[in-house]
Amino acid sequence: MEEKRSGPRTRVLKAGTIAFGGAVIDCTVRNMSTSGALLEVASPLGIPLRFVLVIPSDHISRSCRRIWG
Repeated sequence: MEEKRSGPRTRVLKAGTIAFGGAVIDCTVRNMSTSGALLEVASPLGIPLRFVLVIPSDHISRSCRRIWG
């Protein structure tokens, strides 16, 4: 399969939150790059198209858009 990502992904295992409209959903960040991340959640239901990904251990807060799911 041909790789179509714009940058290489780094495997990680970090706790994060998906924040939107005053609500938060816990997630696990499984890999990251400069252009994206793979998030694992208990259920993808209710995750909006645009949200803020917060990774407290790295002091990261980034605006994101959902691509899959």
